[in-house]
Amino acid sequence: MQITVTGRHMGVSDALKAYCVEKADRLTRFYDRIQLIEVVLDGKDGAHTAEMIVHAAGVHQPFVAHQADDDAFAAVDLIIGKLEEQLRRHKERHRNRKHPPRSPQEPFGG
Repeated sequence: MQITVTGRHMGVSDALKAYCVEKADRLTRFYDRIQLIEVVLDGKDGAHTAEMIVHAAGVHQPFVAHQADDDAFAAVDLIIGKLEEQLRRHKERHRNRKHPPRSPQEPFGG
């Protein structure tokens, strides 16, 4: 898995870059087919905006999350929460698509 961290209108410190890589690396717990994670940090006019794009194998559209906050670290934390939910929901849908849930009243023989 490859993780890239870039900054627009701002320089990205080593501490912030390491923090982004550490948090992004946790996403593989939710979906193991992740190939590339792009983190884009924007520091225009004192407000920090973070965007994370997750590319996974077998998925046509990437998972994307945006968040604006006064603190770049807080924005990264909030994005990770959003992406964890997207990945969990995708994995659940993919896992359950062939076997719809059975009602409790339905007998085993069908």
